[in-house]
Amino acid sequence: MKKKLFTSFLLLFVSLSVFSQEKFLYKQIDTTKLYLEVFYPENMDAAEKYPAMIFFFGGGWNGGNLHQFIHHAEYFSKKGIVCFLVDYRVKRRNGTTPFESLKDAKSAIRYIRANADNLGVDPEKIIASGGSAGGHLAAATALIKDYNEVTDDTTVSCIPDALVLFNPVIDNGPGGYGYDRIGEAYKNFSPLHNIHKGAPPTIFFLGKKDKLIPVVTAEYYKMVMEKVGSRCDLHLYEGQGHGFFNYRNREIYYATIKETEDFLRSLGYIPSEQKPDTIK
Repeated sequence: MKKKLFTSFLLLFVSLSVFSQEKFLYKQIDTTKLYLEVFYPENMDAAEKYPAMIFFFGGGWNGGNLHQFIHHAEYFSKKGIVCFLVDYRVKRRNGTTPFESLKDAKSAIRYIRANADNLGVDPEKIIASGGSAGGHLAAATALIKDYNEVTDDTTVSCIPDALVLFNPVIDNGPGGYGYDRIGEAYKNFSPLHNIHKGAPPTIFFLGKKDKLIPVVTAEYYKMVMEKVGSRCDLHLYEGQGHGFFNYRNREIYYATIKETEDFLRSLGYIPSEQKPDTIK
């Protein structure tokens, strides 16, 4: 058993070493250091600027795995997108609240945009993505005005240009996810309650058997987005529960990858002449 566990750990370590191309310190709070892991497209042209896709892991703002979206990052870096895995403060590791998690998410986007030239990124083509609580963070960077770190340069926008949301906890109000921790602050923390004109184009994935995010909530989110004139493509999956999109569920993982790729191609973030990978 010990040998098997060691072998599994070694394979994971090797795979992460292969996929993770670079690491940057984007923020330090006291002794806490927060990093971005970057995945660059192959054969990047120094004269070109590339779209950026920023992934926030899920875990209820309590915990989570930085490498949850490593396979997504590897895939989309091959499509000509600079991809980032973002670490942020969570309760179990840092004793923090969801509000600090959001501050970190905003800081990460500001760091990438402020350093766009050095990172080879087009600052006007930034995609925020995440799952569950990470999906909340992605949406909240676009829709929530409050919860900015005092050390941030707020003249640099933290608002992404597009959103890719995997079963995001977008309703933090009474009856929604996290209300027991958020309380009345939901009014300026919950994405669903802060949709406004100019909200970025969004693709939203949800399983119809998700016990945390009701289908009706997602449908209402789409309706309000369209009411303010913003695009929201909602994809519902029969028989799927929370976290259905993760890599371990290969068939659904590939389906959501394809839908995401089509969405990003429609926005001009992936060249229209570039063909999707053949999925086996």
